[in-house]
Amino acid sequence: MYAYATGAFAPEIGSRSLSRAETFILENRFERPTLVMDTYAVARQYGALKAGLGRAAIHYAVKANPAPGILKTLVKLGSRFDAASRAEIEMCLAAGAAPAHISFGNTVKKPADIAFAYGAGVELFAVDAEEELEKLATHAPGAKVYVRLIVEATEADWPLTRKFGCAPCKAVSLMDHAASLGLRPVGVSFHVGSQTRRAAMWAPILDQVADVWARAKAAGHDLSVLNIGGGFPAFYGEAVQGATSYAAEVMGQIGARFGEVAHVMAEPGRGLVAECGAISAEVLLVSRKSDNDLHRWVYLDIGKFSGLAETMDEAIRYQFLTERDDEGTGACILAGPSCDSVDVLYEKQPVQLPLGLKAGDRIVIRNCGAYTSTYATIGFNGFPPLDVIVI
Repeated sequence: MYAYATGAFAPEIGSRSLSRAETFILENRFERPTLVMDTYAVARQYGALKAGLGRAAIHYAVKANPAPGILKTLVKLGSRFDAASRAEIEMCLAAGAAPAHISFGNTVKKPADIAFAYGAGVELFAVDAEEELEKLATHAPGAKVYVRLIVEATEADWPLTRKFGCAPCKAVSLMDHAASLGLRPVGVSFHVGSQTRRAAMWAPILDQVADVWARAKAAGHDLSVLNIGGGFPAFYGEAVQGATSYAAEVMGQIGARFGEVAHVMAEPGRGLVAECGAISAEVLLVSRKSDNDLHRWVYLDIGKFSGLAETMDEAIRYQFLTERDDEGTGACILAGPSCDSVDVLYEKQPVQLPLGLKAGDRIVIRNCGAYTSTYATIGFNGFPPLDVIVI
């Protein structure tokens, strides 16, 4: 459920400054877990990334958060879009995006969805296999394609390799096959991995991609598109490089390796919207498993199945605000509400929460504008999906 609202701004709780979304949460009441997204913050972050990326085109990764208010805001700012499905393409078009500004970035597509995208005016498609090229040749004749590469030695907190992409040694043969089918192989894409915290971490990845680029050019392919994917980080309690300096450093590395590339595409998702949203949640229970248990168990009305899937393996460490943040804190194990034993958010590394926390207290989950509403189930265990309010 999407809604729109406006909220005032209050500067802090305890000693911590609040974002506009967090302030809105504290000034309102919600019957169930609700994600509040701030379009002002989205615009600021877009501007910060654009300032560093310069001539590179931002293709927002729609899967991070497809709320209509966010898409419309980004259309007005001149953003382009990376869509992974027919539904995401339709959302972008409904928000006012030009078809030519949407790339179909999923390398695994249904023939009917390819035909739909092509008929709607989408011109650019990702591939990593011969059969995908053959589907495109049939349902999107003459389309522009870029080959996604598998990259190794990533230093990302959450590597994204293996499932998508082809081995670098296969890229040129895929381009040859694309050309033989009447398609237009225009470039390559890759992903350094989600939450790559410093721009310097891109160096070994860019070296691998530059080698493929040079071999493809030597084989006679007139490449014009370098899609650098996502990887732009968000703050989850551990320091990350600022958006503008990060993007500028990445572009500097690209210039040093590739020279002048006609079209550089960047696909920030997390790095664009994560810090622009917060979730309002409620404490359901605080307990100890025994009288001498060192850790409390704190159960929330939101868990892995209702929006916090990225706590899997405790990879993303969300930060929390409560209205008891002026009290002393202690370690606790944090869990969701469902009757599933895997619905434990943080146990290997317990979180520090106020000692006075009790059932009924509100808790704000910070910087969770990305990959929360889209990961929420429709109604596992009967718990409703995450509500979304855009301010």
